[in-house]
Amino acid sequence: MNCSCCSEKTYEECCKPFHTGEKHAPTAEALMRSRFSAFSIPNGKYLMETTSPSKRQFHNTKDLQEWGEINEWTKLEIVDKPSMNKVEFKAHYTDEDGQNQIHHELSLFKMIQNRWYYVSGEFLD
Repeated sequence: MNCSCCSEKTYEECCKPFHTGEKHAPTAEALMRSRFSAFSIPNGKYLMETTSPSKRQFHNTKDLQEWGEINEWTKLEIVDKPSMNKVEFKAHYTDEDGQNQIHHELSLFKMIQNRWYYVSGEFLD
């Protein structure tokens, strides 16, 4: 099965090692891809664990899990990588009403103790 992050690799050789904790994402883009894949599975626990510790009070595992469950995540498009810690992407999904949606965001990531974390995102469009 191809990984849902659209890397053209299998899930086992792409995002699964990050989701299981076997490895940590080596780049901000790899973390972005693994988080998209975690929404599609869904894996709210991984999404919470990869959110910057300083930002976790603004999120909770249950809501992240539900956001993954109620939508069908269909495609991830990396638009730009303006710097080592920023990734612009479009996450395509079908919402609970059957409407096609695009979540367009410029995400900020931060490396803390040799591990990448999602910090925040600026919605675009």
